[in-house]
Amino acid sequence: MRSKKKTESYARAFRAAFPHTIPVLTGYLFIGMAFGFMIQEKGYNFLWAMFMSLVCYAGSGQYLAVNFFAPGVGLFQVFCMEFMLNIRHTFYGLSLLERFEKMGKKWLYMIFSLTDETYSLFFVTKVPKEVEEEKFLFAIAVLDHCYWILGSGIGALLGQVFPFDTTGIDFAMTALFVVIMVEQWMEAKNRKSVLLGLGAGLICLLIFGAKDFILPTMLFILAGLLPGYRRFEQEVAEDAG
Repeated sequence: MRSKKKTESYARAFRAAFPHTIPVLTGYLFIGMAFGFMIQEKGYNFLWAMFMSLVCYAGSGQYLAVNFFAPGVGLFQVFCMEFMLNIRHTFYGLSLLERFEKMGKKWLYMIFSLTDETYSLFFVTKVPKEVEEEKFLFAIAVLDHCYWILGSGIGALLGQVFPFDTTGIDFAMTALFVVIMVEQWMEAKNRKSVLLGLGAGLICLLIFGAKDFILPTMLFILAGLLPGYRRFEQEVAEDAG
């Protein structure tokens, strides 16, 4: 009986979470397909594409990793590039530690499955009253992960049947980031973090160049947010309420 109630509560959480994840579904299907095209072009079939998306769920990190499937690329170079690209997860993931700690064994998966889009949904989506928060957040994370895996497999399969030039297709991830930023700008009243991010990115781009500006930008943003962290967190909560 207890197991049945638990299953029903998870089913209710997934039904409640699904409508909120539809924008991610549409985005992940297409950018996941783009990744599938890219990895298939390197000689890997759809099973490898789906497997990589399952165990290395990194979005833009996977796009970058495809370029490393070539002779002469050292492990240290791979580590440094991936670290610089994904270090942003360390900064904004800190704000979710308290919520994840309440989720028992699921907290490991929640950390693993934290992407930019999932993170955005965690903060802009209100948890329905009839659903437990931990199950609702877990449902969002699982659904988003499944969308990415599905898109990767579809893209690799289509790439085998309809091969074409994939030059420029990796811009799909950048386009999705822009869409998310615009949506948050339109919905939020407190736009200090967006302005700080845009300003820091522009300054660091001019100083360090396109290849090296990501890490300095993250440090710049962190330095700007930390002094007023509590006040900023309160303003975001008031904005969401």
